[in-house]
Amino acid sequence: MASSSTSSVHKSFKYDVFLSFRGEDTRKNFVDHLYYALEQKSIHTYKDDERIEKGKRISDELIKSIQDSRFHIIVFSKNYASSSWCLDELVKIIECQKTAEHTAYPVFYDVEPSEVRKPSGEFRKAITKHEKLEAADKWREALKEAASLAGWELKNTVDGHEAKFIQRIVEEISLELRSINFSVDGKLVGMETRIKDVVSSLELGFDDVRMIGIKGMGGGGKTTLARAVFDQICNEFEGISFVENVREVSKPNFSGLKKLQRQVLRDVLNDQGITVSGVLDGKTMMKKKMVGRKVLVVLDDVDHIHQLEALAGGPNWFKPGSRIIFTTRDEQVLVAHGVTWICDVNLLSHHEAICLFSRYAFGREVPIHGYEELSRRVVGYAAGLPLTIKVLGSFLCSKNEFEWIDALERLKTIPLKETLKKLELSYIDLEEDYKEIFLDVACILKYWMKNDVIIMLESCGFHARNGLRVLEQKSLIKISKHGSLGMHDHIEELGMNIVRRLHHDEPNRHSRLWIEEEIGDILANDMGTEATRCIKFITSEVNPKTIMKGLGNMKNLRCLRAYSWQSNSFHSNWKLPDEDRQYFPNALRYLRWDSYPFQFLPKTFQANNLVTLHMYGSRIEQLWEGGETKVLNKLRFLDLGYSKLKTLDLGMTPNLETLSLVECLDLVELHMSNECLKLISINLGDSKLRTLDLRRTLNLETISLVGCIDLEELHMPVECLKLKSLDLIGSKLRTFDLGVTPNLKTLRLRRCNDLVEFHMSVECPKLRFLDLSNSKLRTLDLGLTPNLESLNLTECYRLVELHARVGCLKKLARLDLSGCLRFKSFSFKQRFESLEVGSLSELHLILESLDTCPLHYDNNLPKFRFTCSYEEHVPSSIGNLEKLISIGMCACTNLESFSRNVCGLRCLTKLTLEGSIPEAPKDLGQLECLVELSLSTNKITHLPDSICMLKHLKVLELKSCWLLEKLPEDLGVLECLEELILRNCLRNLDV
Repeated sequence: MASSSTSSVHKSFKYDVFLSFRGEDTRKNFVDHLYYALEQKSIHTYKDDERIEKGKRISDELIKSIQDSRFHIIVFSKNYASSSWCLDELVKIIECQKTAEHTAYPVFYDVEPSEVRKPSGEFRKAITKHEKLEAADKWREALKEAASLAGWELKNTVDGHEAKFIQRIVEEISLELRSINFSVDGKLVGMETRIKDVVSSLELGFDDVRMIGIKGMGGGGKTTLARAVFDQICNEFEGISFVENVREVSKPNFSGLKKLQRQVLRDVLNDQGITVSGVLDGKTMMKKKMVGRKVLVVLDDVDHIHQLEALAGGPNWFKPGSRIIFTTRDEQVLVAHGVTWICDVNLLSHHEAICLFSRYAFGREVPIHGYEELSRRVVGYAAGLPLTIKVLGSFLCSKNEFEWIDALERLKTIPLKETLKKLELSYIDLEEDYKEIFLDVACILKYWMKNDVIIMLESCGFHARNGLRVLEQKSLIKISKHGSLGMHDHIEELGMNIVRRLHHDEPNRHSRLWIEEEIGDILANDMGTEATRCIKFITSEVNPKTIMKGLGNMKNLRCLRAYSWQSNSFHSNWKLPDEDRQYFPNALRYLRWDSYPFQFLPKTFQANNLVTLHMYGSRIEQLWEGGETKVLNKLRFLDLGYSKLKTLDLGMTPNLETLSLVECLDLVELHMSNECLKLISINLGDSKLRTLDLRRTLNLETISLVGCIDLEELHMPVECLKLKSLDLIGSKLRTFDLGVTPNLKTLRLRRCNDLVEFHMSVECPKLRFLDLSNSKLRTLDLGLTPNLESLNLTECYRLVELHARVGCLKKLARLDLSGCLRFKSFSFKQRFESLEVGSLSELHLILESLDTCPLHYDNNLPKFRFTCSYEEHVPSSIGNLEKLISIGMCACTNLESFSRNVCGLRCLTKLTLEGSIPEAPKDLGQLECLVELSLSTNKITHLPDSICMLKHLKVLELKSCWLLEKLPEDLGVLECLEELILRNCLRNLDV
């Protein structure tokens, strides 16, 4: 048997409190008030109201009630001991008190503890009367033990005020219960941090009305978390209500909402007589009656805005300080109600999952010996979902090892019914088109990038963006920060199960196919049917000709996603065996076949519905054999990258939006016989085009011509008003006219080695990055470029002049003029707000050439970073830049001279002096802000003692300082020092 111990699983109790009292003394006054106060705080209390006949023995039912109560409150009044019934109760209570699960508290109502402990007064009289009875000794001992327990004495508490006394008792019992519920629940795992986050967001100390939401997938622990939070904080409110299963109860009709309104009112007002005649009446009553109480209300599993409007209409329904918590699978419901704080329930980590599973399966924190690996496999299947973990733990707790293995094997093909049933509620509530999107994601699209998913779904006629947002809001999918589409394994399992369950043994009748063996069998035996809508498969095991033959019968196929990962299929010239046979169904809207092995599309394929054609790495040379032309009116997305394509006429694709022919090394012609007004993105990288005429593409937004090394002519539209990015790297262009491009942000003409003439618009207000490196330009006019951040003119060795309008380069942060050997001057004089130069050679030009250079004369400049390397001249005037924060120099010609002046740069946080200086700067201690210091590869023999004054220094790097003999003796005073790097320094160093 798997289960070995249940010691850590705590007992659950029917009652929170059992009241033991003498009816004649306190039933209608103190005990009645105490009972009411306890119940009002949702402390479930047992109070025996039956009139007990004199001499009647305590009943078995009453004994069971004592055993089923966690706490026992014994109200000692003057006549308590006169009742043998009360004394029998007391004996049983003391018996329970001796176990770890029960706690008894005495209340000394109108007697002293000493009167009970050593009976005197009325207690002595009562005990004397019982002296001859057999149970007298038990009663006397029970009284003694009870009176010795910690409890409450009316006379010495809150000055004897009975109402305040009762309040004190209730508060302390509440605190005890809250602590127990929070920390003793033997099967509650991983909740402390989650509870803390929710309670923190509630900000209980603020006097406002706050509504928050807890969102997550079905079975993910939302209700458990909400209940744990509720139990922890409920005693701080005047009225409380936890409403479970709002979705289920409110579904049938509005009578369900009416029932829930009645429940909230009865709970909060503690009045079981409240009735609600209708939903509108309920709203009015709730708004009127609850506004006078500070309440805590939890509405669990809401899924429609009308539920929130009926049960928590708005902040004005509640008294300041009230808190309303919703749990839901659908975030949009909360957003529509104006809930601003919404938290996701994180699924269990592997460690938490193992712990939770072990508690249900073994009654302990960790798996028992021999079941560790099997437990990991179970938890791996559950994928952090608490519901699945609990179900499997409960199911496997009484099974042996062989039954565990059998159960795990079964789960590979038959999903856990209880989990799927819970998860399917979210699917059932979806609109029909969103259900189709959900099934496509579960069976075909998981792990695809969001943009690719949108293209596929839009190609198939769905409103993809809204659909994905709805699925995400309902916790059915997740989109990663990198944009990939994720889905919990069990939700994926749900989708696949929905597709397969109607015809489980007939996969050819499934709407979606994704299992390789089934697809291969269907195609090989020509068993395709009109039921199939989508296919995803890898063709490594199936002959491509077989695939093509088998697809023809799938008349309604809208999506085909195939991979031909056969080395022989890619390198062979496959030919379709029968040109007259129907291969691709004409219904296809999305066709993606990477490494498509044929040279053309099938002649019989009438691609009138095709929206996306993606054949990456294919052997396709032309779309149609013999240069046949077919107008593809619906085609919007075309990607034939890395294919054998030679020519393409865009006149046949009038509605094309994106075109990618990257790495089409045989591409020599691209025709645009008509205007391509829908085309917004084009990528022709590494093609063999010599000329490219884009004058008919007026709405292009991105152009990539990276590596088009044969390109000699590029014609742009006179106005390209939507263009945002142009990458033209490594071409043979000699002249280039950009035209009017008011929205251009990025322009790269890097390594255009023959470029001698470049014209850009007078105004490029949005241009941020400009790269003209390695060109032969002599002059450059930047025009009006107020947002330019980076300008790269590296190796423009013929560049002489650079022009810009006054005030247009205020945002310039990166300027690289390295290798501009003939450069003479800037023709702009202005302040730079945050400039980072690529080398100190151009900094020298700035310092020495500009009459009003702010770098030279303005000591209040913002922070700067400069770098230089390899035999650059360092200007002596750099010492004036007091705001410099980072400088790096390597083998500069006057580095020794510079090192003597570096200590004037008081804002420096990082200093790198690598080269051949014979000694380190003596006054390094003046660099009080320095955090990183590198003096590597120098000829220094020692460090100055002033280095010990660098209180903020974290990194000291002295690599390859071969001549270094010693370090300062007081180096240990640098409390912030985290890294001391002495690699290749130990030859002479005395440490």
